[in-house]
Amino acid sequence: MADITPILMPKWGLSMKEGKLAAWHVAEGAEIKPGDEIMDVETDKIANVVEAADGGLLRRRIGVEGETYPVRALLAVMAPPSVAEDEIDAYVAAYETPSAGDDEGEEGPSYQFADLPAGRIRYAERPGEGVPLILIHGFGGDLDNWLFNIDALAENAHVYALDLPGHGQSVKSARPAGLELMVQTVIAFMDHLGIDKAHLAGHSMGGLVAGTLAAQHPARVASVTLICSAGLGSEINSDYIDGFVRAAGRKDLKPVLAHLFKDQSLVSRAMVEDLLKYKRLDGVQDFLTELAGSLFREGRQAQQVAEALAASGVPAQVIWGEADAVIPAAHAESLQGASRHVVSGAGHMVQMEQSAEVNRLIRDFIA
Repeated sequence: MADITPILMPKWGLSMKEGKLAAWHVAEGAEIKPGDEIMDVETDKIANVVEAADGGLLRRRIGVEGETYPVRALLAVMAPPSVAEDEIDAYVAAYETPSAGDDEGEEGPSYQFADLPAGRIRYAERPGEGVPLILIHGFGGDLDNWLFNIDALAENAHVYALDLPGHGQSVKSARPAGLELMVQTVIAFMDHLGIDKAHLAGHSMGGLVAGTLAAQHPARVASVTLICSAGLGSEINSDYIDGFVRAAGRKDLKPVLAHLFKDQSLVSRAMVEDLLKYKRLDGVQDFLTELAGSLFREGRQAQQVAEALAASGVPAQVIWGEADAVIPAAHAESLQGASRHVVSGAGHMVQMEQSAEVNRLIRDFIA
């Protein structure tokens, strides 16, 4: 059955155990190419489109729209016309969905931690070849902002994503809460892992961190990808920043998070509850207040990186969601010499709303 290729329920993040097959985008008999959008999947955290990892003729759809399936469940089968129907029947009948224990065994440890000068830092790792790629999240985010990117990008590089100080499950007491702390933490993280040089991809505030690191330490950076990045202009939606810092309940936080997405239905109850749990951790409120005061004073961006990054000679690309309601997409034009890509159908969280396009752009750039 070597010519039969399965299509499985994906696993997004370490906590995902099942997903709902919301919609098929391809019919039986369709010729699928790698990267084609084949179905929509919803979890308790977020919904997203699933793209084909392999190409082939879709011979059998097994998953039913509206039904919920465990991770790695068989949803469809691709095979060339030479494969007989009874061979497909036999493959489907013999397929066994891996148990949760088997799945965890394949992945190894869930998250890892590094003890750095700033304190304990959480990170995730996906093995790959070549120069490593480090993913840096934005203000109020964490490494799970790269949920739809980290595995796909590991096809081209050894990938790391970390929680910056004050975020996720990393140290909350590090001070002063500002850009220099973030830059020095990423440098210390690279030193801890023995990484001499890395590609950097930063989202929003993480773009400012990545760009500043590249400008200050160009020998340590192979390339930098700035995604809806801070530091390329002074304008920013202060209603989002101030609202995120102040929000203490679901009623306050949900409309603030709507600024992040073009498709505001992606702001799920689980997303809101997860962020509220984070904001209620000891030290988080003080850290975010101090960080916002350092980086986004009086409704403007206080730190700029475009000129220094352009002068560094580090290869750079800029990716933006055309409907970004937090930082204007016009800022994509600010970095001289950079490749620029404005992606339709996405807002500030373009790496989630249009993950396949962002993954393609990063893979092509670092290749």
